[in-house]
Amino acid sequence: MILIPDDAVERLLESCASIGAACEAAGISSWEVFANQGYGHSLDFEAGRISMASGGGDGGFGLRVVEDGRYGYAHLVDPRGAARAISEAIGIARRSPSIPGFELPASEESKSVGGMLDKRILDIGPEDLLNQGDQVLARVTELDSRAVAVGGGIGVGATAGAILTSNGIEDGGIFSSHGIGVHISIDEDDQLTSSYEGDSSRKLLEDPLSSVDKAIHWSQVTRDKVPGGETEDCPVLMTSDGFAPLFSMVVPTAVKGERMVRGESLWAGMLGQQVLAPHLSLVDDRRMEGGTSSGSRDGEGVPTTTRTLVDSGRLLDQIWSTRDAAQQVAEGRIDSAASTGSASRGGHTSPPGCGCGDMILSSSDRVMSRDGLIEEMGEGYVIHSVMGAHTANPTSGDFSVTTSTILRVEGGQVVGALSQAGFSGNMAKALNGRVILGNQRAKQGSYSSGSMHVPDVLLMDGLRVNPA
Repeated sequence: MILIPDDAVERLLESCASIGAACEAAGISSWEVFANQGYGHSLDFEAGRISMASGGGDGGFGLRVVEDGRYGYAHLVDPRGAARAISEAIGIARRSPSIPGFELPASEESKSVGGMLDKRILDIGPEDLLNQGDQVLARVTELDSRAVAVGGGIGVGATAGAILTSNGIEDGGIFSSHGIGVHISIDEDDQLTSSYEGDSSRKLLEDPLSSVDKAIHWSQVTRDKVPGGETEDCPVLMTSDGFAPLFSMVVPTAVKGERMVRGESLWAGMLGQQVLAPHLSLVDDRRMEGGTSSGSRDGEGVPTTTRTLVDSGRLLDQIWSTRDAAQQVAEGRIDSAASTGSASRGGHTSPPGCGCGDMILSSSDRVMSRDGLIEEMGEGYVIHSVMGAHTANPTSGDFSVTTSTILRVEGGQVVGALSQAGFSGNMAKALNGRVILGNQRAKQGSYSSGSMHVPDVLLMDGLRVNPA
């Protein structure tokens, strides 16, 4: 069974060309057509069973037109609807404010990025996916007879993408994905504990059952409850899973050029200054082999780069999309700015916006295993997941969330779990204080844009835990 047609990209480019031709016929000289078409198979878990298996595809076309610095955007599913979309886009453009100097990007040569397509995934059919689902359920029972997979699922997909513009940009490719998520619960003796774990990759996952093992582990270790103490300022070891949601709400927003020059970034006005602990560096890599948010071109067709945003704690760079750069220059907030190849798209239904790619946090100082970090901490807590990370303030770095996956550490040893706790602090202050990183980075999703590649992080300053 073929997951995606061999000529999917060619078909998309042909349709983009027909929409572009319709733009030219309508007297529009500056246009951009973005297209994607996804195909996939998936299954869901519910109450310890496979509850649903499905497959199919979706996609469409996004049209952006620019006229005298004004732009309009419309989307469509069928190229035969080009006339309506063109009329809608140009109507929006003519009612929009002009941004002097804003033009669609010019065509530049780009170099391919490897690891975007794993052909093994294309050979996975519904029966193969059902076998994987059976393996997941069998593993749950094998590891803990009390445990139940109450949610989650497995899926494979392939997406063809293409971009064609009036300025000569023409590109396309196929991207594959394989993902698993599993929500495990243990309900026994009037006590319910649970954990959700997942993994995804552009390559075939070598060990999808590792997510089951992890979910079972956290469901088990949080059952040994200890009484909560007083609210205290204390060190906190955040696992990669717990740290990434808060990090992704605050840091990717902080490095956007538009936010910086408008004073809406927690690092506004701090280029060249220390913003992280001196041993920490931050790289936005849009050319990572197999990166979830990487590729040869960004969402506007501009060639991508690998940019060191923070080096040895000092803020060195910021990211821009074409429109944001032109607008902030036109409004006089910055003398000059240009695209850094940092435009992102959530799909064909919305225009591109500035965003990070695969963001990597690293340290030039010592790194430690999780057990080593716990011993180093001495007294404090381990937090593996948080609820409410989306409420973190990206302008100040302040956050206040809750967690039910929290372990108490005394004398360098885990002594038990709390039922629930409040967790608050300032991410900017914590990352600019005493910080020790774990020795293994893990890829995590992001609330804002791109993917986070972060390890376990021991934060010694600026955090407060309020046990329930």
